[in-house]
Amino acid sequence: MKPTLLLLHGALGSPATLEPLAELLAADFTVKTFAFAGHGGREVHPETFALPQFAQEVLAFLQAHETGPAHVFGYSMGGYAALLAARQEPARFAGITTLGTKLDWSPESAAAETRFLDPEKMQAKVPAFAEQLRQRHAPADWTAVVRATASLMTAAGAQPPLAAADFAALHVPVQVLMGDGDLTPERGDASRQLAEQLPQMQYAVLPNTPHPIERVNIPDLANRIRTFAWAHS
Repeated sequence: MKPTLLLLHGALGSPATLEPLAELLAADFTVKTFAFAGHGGREVHPETFALPQFAQEVLAFLQAHETGPAHVFGYSMGGYAALLAARQEPARFAGITTLGTKLDWSPESAAAETRFLDPEKMQAKVPAFAEQLRQRHAPADWTAVVRATASLMTAAGAQPPLAAADFAALHVPVQVLMGDGDLTPERGDASRQLAEQLPQMQYAVLPNTPHPIERVNIPDLANRIRTFAWAHS
């Protein structure tokens, strides 16, 4: 029987953004995924659109579908939700791989992250991306998803769900991957310092890799996830 691998999408994303990765891993894992509240067509509600709520969704999914520890991959926001969930119930996780996950939250870094999250500006400057978001989140209002994401980041900056002590107490194998071309502000050194608090951490910088999942070398990412999961099965 193949082990389970749960794939978690990032902010403004949906399970569809992870389909190319899922296809490459399907031969070795029973690949599962779901859309976080307010994503992929799910209606946006401010009270459920928050990192602690997303972590609860991860735990609820594992409780409903798995009897033993599962392997998890989280892209960007999905990686943070996985770590937050594992801090609460580590026994449900065989191992976690994150890619492009911002670990260091502060009011300043949140402000830097959210300055581009303006639907009107997005429509004017990147209309193709705005249309992509409209299609990805239909029938829900994509502009509501963008505004809720900005609120989520502001809340995380004001009160980070995971502190340094939480990382140090997280006894789950974690592979932290960052792209060398990831230009998201303040992602690098501060996030690595927090990652180094993890007791069972493996860190790697992916060459020629920006933040968008669509521009990541998916075969290389799949191989890294596969190798890490096999090492912790």
